[in-house]
Amino acid sequence: MNSQNKTSPMPWPPDGIDWYYSDDYTAIAHGDCRDILPHLPKVDLVLTDPPYSSGGAMRSDRNLQPSAKYRLTGTIKYNPEFSGDNRDQRSFTIWASIWMGDALKATRPGGALLCFIDWRNLPCVIDAVQVGGWVYRGIVPWDKGGATRPDKGWFSSQCEYIVTSTNGPLHRGAGAPGICQSGVLRHGVVGATKEHITEKPWKLCSDLIRTRDDWQSILDPFMGSGTTLVAAKNLGRRAIGIEIEEKYCEIAVQRLSQEVLAL
Repeated sequence: MNSQNKTSPMPWPPDGIDWYYSDDYTAIAHGDCRDILPHLPKVDLVLTDPPYSSGGAMRSDRNLQPSAKYRLTGTIKYNPEFSGDNRDQRSFTIWASIWMGDALKATRPGGALLCFIDWRNLPCVIDAVQVGGWVYRGIVPWDKGGATRPDKGWFSSQCEYIVTSTNGPLHRGAGAPGICQSGVLRHGVVGATKEHITEKPWKLCSDLIRTRDDWQSILDPFMGSGTTLVAAKNLGRRAIGIEIEEKYCEIAVQRLSQEVLAL
């Protein structure tokens, strides 16, 4: 772990929550984030990958299970399903603005929200962060490289996006506590080892977290298989994860119990 980064001074694990799991760096709550967010202490960064609700062009497509929408043809490995992925754009925007408003209350002034999304619901998330009270700061493309479906005669959808926003003013530029981060992050997708259908690379999440030294306490309201928590732990920073599906809580605990990965 990076011993140069000090952990947040908040009580650990934070009081007032019936934690599913906790260790020196991570705490996991099983449940709906809308029920849990109001009881959390202030964190520095919300980094999350919510259900996109955008895997189908028609209503019948959206109502399919995620395994049918997001798995490539011929994939054999089974990953548990996850809920909340069948909203249309209007209800998705309303839903996202609600939990984003709750996440704002759980974030210190000057803290940030980094939210993954794809091109289809990118406008919805940009609207939702502002309805939720955040200051919209732009988007960061995640270039997945060549690991995308070929689309002859058109452009490859090889990018997903991180919508960035802050809780009020942002200290940036000369003297800011952090690095000069790239405006495009390039990491290949997780292969056959992934534990979640839409799992993000932990090195991608690590790159996002290490952008600022003052992001010492991290919150992921849609934890999935725990990638954000793994990345934070590898950087010596504390992280809280919330997950509505208990199976993924179990998977995250297994991942966090393993040795810390080498950066």
